[in-house]
Amino acid sequence: MDLRGVGIPYNLTQQFIEENIFRGFGDKTAIYYQDEEITYHMLKDKVHQTANMLQEIGVKMEERVLISCHDTPEFIYSFLGAVKMGAVSIPVNTKMQPSDYEYYLNDSRAKVFIVHDDIWEKIAHLRSRFIFLEHVVIIYENATEEFKNTINFKRSIITQSVEFTSPYTTEDDAAFWLYSSGSTGNPKGVIHLQHDIEFAVRTYSKTVLQTTSEDRFLSASKLYFAYGLGGGLYFPLAEGGSTVLIKEPSSAEAMFKAIEKYRPTIFLGVPTLYGAMLEHVQKSGKQYDLSSLRLCTSAGEALPSSFIKKWKELFQVDILDGIGSTEALHIFISNRIGDIKEGSTGKIVQGYEAKVVNEQGIPLPPNEIGDLIICGDSIAHGYWNLHEQNKQKFIGRWLHTGDKYYIDEEGYFWYCGRTDDMLKVGGIWVSPVEIENCLLEHEAVLEAAVVGEKTENNLVVPKAYIVLKEQWKASKKLETSIQEFVKQQLARYKYPRIIQFIDELPKTTTGKIQRYKLRELIQDGTIKL
Repeated sequence: MDLRGVGIPYNLTQQFIEENIFRGFGDKTAIYYQDEEITYHMLKDKVHQTANMLQEIGVKMEERVLISCHDTPEFIYSFLGAVKMGAVSIPVNTKMQPSDYEYYLNDSRAKVFIVHDDIWEKIAHLRSRFIFLEHVVIIYENATEEFKNTINFKRSIITQSVEFTSPYTTEDDAAFWLYSSGSTGNPKGVIHLQHDIEFAVRTYSKTVLQTTSEDRFLSASKLYFAYGLGGGLYFPLAEGGSTVLIKEPSSAEAMFKAIEKYRPTIFLGVPTLYGAMLEHVQKSGKQYDLSSLRLCTSAGEALPSSFIKKWKELFQVDILDGIGSTEALHIFISNRIGDIKEGSTGKIVQGYEAKVVNEQGIPLPPNEIGDLIICGDSIAHGYWNLHEQNKQKFIGRWLHTGDKYYIDEEGYFWYCGRTDDMLKVGGIWVSPVEIENCLLEHEAVLEAAVVGEKTENNLVVPKAYIVLKEQWKASKKLETSIQEFVKQQLARYKYPRIIQFIDELPKTTTGKIQRYKLRELIQDGTIKL
């Protein structure tokens, strides 16, 4: 047989399953879920059975398998099972509207949809509009009866062989897609290759988190997000460690309970959750035992320095803030153990390169705000079916992140906001993040978001939307107090000329503030949460 051109065989599941069993971890717990403990031997069997099931129903190499599962073991079986047999796993958000699933299924051209019963129940009536879909595989947990013309996941895989040999995939084959958040336009299918995960493990997980087989991960971010997929699946499993899966929403109280019950060593959260957890402790007066944790991480948005200080004071554990993206797969700039500069995003992760450039692509000197571009081998192959966006986002080996940053003299990166969020006040660029972090230092402020509003003279001024802590009431006096507080902390031109108190800030499902919705509020006087 002539094998020229097929490449060296490689499948990312090998590192999570066969290699861990070879290392003697077969009887070790890989997954903690509710009261279950799933060993690496059990994980191997379930992944292989899932791969065999997909082959049996006709899935071929490179065909897409859409996955909408809660954070349960079946998510991991499905994701790894599809990759194992050479198909492309596509996990998507479980909290979308029916029309969103129609978009995902038709855009991806998925042949198979693996989905939890409560999600399928809401979208089954649209099945005739799913153009390419052939099979619906249901994970039953709550349904009282089975849906017609579907496959029962648990009953189907139990009859399959626990042995499976991967087809001839290579490190440059497509392995999985992750859909971007779609904050501007429709979500984009981000194509990741077989080797991308290994690169993220080798760089961020091993060098920054210093992960070992003794680590137990708990990710508040769900598995269908890039951040959660790393912290809840491939970082722990790549090292022979363990992951804790929590099906319910990641509320402050739920996370505290999970940490106390499962005793993780690494906790992955987002800034809004850390803020909510700190507020929960303050309001409830409860004391929680977080002594199992050796490390916490944060991503998604800049982590206010006040959160870092309060968390350390309460629980004696550091939070490492960093930045990643769906296109880059995981975190590429981060603070380090023993090297935390509060308020900064940290330094470049070993294995990546980063520049802050002007509009002509020329690197800027220290402390000048510009566009952040990065390169590294976990960066996506590109967007699915989006020729023009690919040309704008992926320039040679460089990824244009869409973030505004500056680098200080010591090499620390400082986040200033998304490109569209920056304000030009009096001809000077102003970062909304800087103002927001200052506002969060005020004793009355729970959450804050800053956008620009034009005056009658067509000048842009900072406007702050503020959610107050429970014990505080909105008043003109408090508004003035907050403005004076900012004037004392920052350059005078940065203080918010307008303050509007609001009950809730619009956020994505990952907890990122949607400033564009606040700009819409300014334009038409309504807010769409």
